[in-house]
Amino acid sequence: MTALAIAASLLIGVLLGILGGGGSMLTVPILVYLAGQDTKQAITTSLFVVGVTSLAGLVSHARAGRVRWRTGTLFGLAGMAGAYAGGRLAAYIPDTVLLVAFALMMLATAAAMLRGPRKPPRQAHRELPLHRLLLQGLVVGVVTGVLGAGGGFLIVPALALLAGLPMGIAVGTSLLVIAMNSFAGLAGHFSGAHLDWSLALAVTAAAVLGSLIGGRFAGRIPQHTLRAGFGWFVVAMGLFVLSRQTGPFVLAAVPAIGAGLLLRRRRAHRAENPPGAAAPAPEPAGRH
Repeated sequence: MTALAIAASLLIGVLLGILGGGGSMLTVPILVYLAGQDTKQAITTSLFVVGVTSLAGLVSHARAGRVRWRTGTLFGLAGMAGAYAGGRLAAYIPDTVLLVAFALMMLATAAAMLRGPRKPPRQAHRELPLHRLLLQGLVVGVVTGVLGAGGGFLIVPALALLAGLPMGIAVGTSLLVIAMNSFAGLAGHFSGAHLDWSLALAVTAAAVLGSLIGGRFAGRIPQHTLRAGFGWFVVAMGLFVLSRQTGPFVLAAVPAIGAGLLLRRRRAHRAENPPGAAAPAPEPAGRH
C-alpha cells in the first residue's frame, strides 16, 4: 500500500504541475487510506509535502519574474501565525471532525472549479491595504494549519481579485505563501503528531517529480477540460471520505450535487451568452 501511495503522489505532482494547484488536497486522503496513517499524522506529512513541493515550483516562477515578493511575504507572515495556531488547534479536534471538514472543503473547491472562473473587473495592480492583507493571510493560514491543505485555492483568488495581481503572478506568489504557511503549520503539528520521515521524503520526491512532468504538459491540454475532469474527481474523493466517516447514506446526495452543479453552470453560460448575442470572433491563429 505504501508503494501505491507513492505512485498516487506522483499523480498529485502531475496535477499540481498542470493545474498550478489542487493536487495537494488529495495528499491527506492518500496518506490515510493508502499509507494507513492516522488523520493527524497524515495532515502533518501533507504539510511537509506541500511545503517542499511549493518551494520547488517557486524557483521557476521566481526566475520568470512571476513572484511579488512584498505582497507574498506580508501575506505569508500573517498566514504563518494562523497556520501555527491552526496546527496547535488541530491536536484538540477529533479525527472524524477533521476528515469531515476536509471532505466538505474538497466539495466546495470542486464546485468552484466546475463553476469556472468568474470574470473579475479589469483593474490596474494596486497594493492591498496592509490590514486587509494581514487579515486575509491570517484566515488562510488557520485553514491551512488545521486541515493541511487548501491554501492555494484560497490564496490565488485573494491575490488575483483583491490584491489586483495578474493571474500568472498570483499563482507564482501563492507558492511562496503556501510554502510559508505549510512549514508554520508543520511546526504547530509537531507537538501532537509523529512524522514518518522515510514515507514523507518518498512521497515528497514523487510529488516534486510529478510537478516537473506536469509542467511540461501544462500548455498542451485545454484548461477547461482539466478543470472539469479534476473537479469531478475531487467530488468523488470528497464523497468517498464523507461516506467513510458518516456512512454510505451520504452517497444519496450525489444526484442532487450533480444536478445543482449542472444547473449553476447552465445559468452561468446563459448569463454570459444571452439569446440573440453575437458569437465572439475567433482568435487569430498563433495567439495564446
